[in-house]
Amino acid sequence: MSDHAKPTSAEHAKGSVKEAIGKLIGDARIEAEGKAQKQGARTPKAPSRRD
Repeated sequence: MSDHAKPTSAEHAKGSVKEAIGKLIGDARIEAEGKAQKQGARTPKAPSRRD
């Protein structure tokens, strides 16, 4: 696994936990934050261009 994939995987896992906690306690705001965090982790970052 490359170093680039580790932060993305960690962010996805944190988002999953936050989403599950939101569902468990019935807090829609926390659940939505978790979903957004998971989505952000899936979105690949554009590489920096050096001209």
